[in-house]
Amino acid sequence: MESERRQRLYRAEAVIIKRRDFGEADRLVTCFTREHGKLTLLAKGVRKITSRKAGHVELFTHARLLVAKGRTWDIITQAECIQPFLPLREDLQRTGYAYYAAELLDLLTQEQDPNPELFELFLATLERLGRAEEPRLPMRYFELHAMGLAGFQPELFVCLNCQEPIRPAQNYFHVGRGGVLCEACGPAANGARPISLPALKVLRYMQTHPYAELEALRLRPAVHAELEEVLFQYLTYTLERSPKSVQFLHLVRERVNHGMMPAGPAGGPNGESSPV
Repeated sequence: MESERRQRLYRAEAVIIKRRDFGEADRLVTCFTREHGKLTLLAKGVRKITSRKAGHVELFTHARLLVAKGRTWDIITQAECIQPFLPLREDLQRTGYAYYAAELLDLLTQEQDPNPELFELFLATLERLGRAEEPRLPMRYFELHAMGLAGFQPELFVCLNCQEPIRPAQNYFHVGRGGVLCEACGPAANGARPISLPALKVLRYMQTHPYAELEALRLRPAVHAELEEVLFQYLTYTLERSPKSVQFLHLVRERVNHGMMPAGPAGGPNGESSPV
């Protein structure tokens, strides 16, 4: 009997990326785990004031879970917080970026498809978003490398059409073909958009260097904007949808920049409650 019970239990190191209320006191929690990939788990009774697990299965929390196999959903029986990533809960813009990163991870992955490198990247991204003075750079790094780890790495060094090395000239990015076209092939390619030399250099540097070597970069606002636009267009084409949290992030960024709301905790996209 005891051996059967052990067979029904398994452990997982997880980050909570999504949740929704279920029944009167429970929650369905979407986790991305190191060992098992993405899982949807039932957290029973966590909406009760007396729940001991509630604080360990909040959004963006890095936790150790003990899970019991169930008929419809596996059930979280124990949860221990490793890292709560508090800065993501205390600043509205950082909260918005964390929602976006979590949604992007959700869209790029399938249930029970382990990807330890992607788990490490997401974990590192939450930490970087919490401490970076400029959160756009860790966000762009996550977008580019998450796409690569999911099998959609763009080609940035060789022309997709003629296979010649890309030279420092007016080159083009083609979302449908997944990469760069040279100055000769780009103008004739339907759907190709010009990409500036500074933006292309930053993308190539991000693709081939560890994040620690990027932290010293100070990019002009125009380059930040172009990187965001190019990667968002590529993501949207590849995913065949636009992440819903982008609208929330843009609204937050606009209102904070114009002093219309404080940079503090608030509700999330799609009516989801705040992570705090």
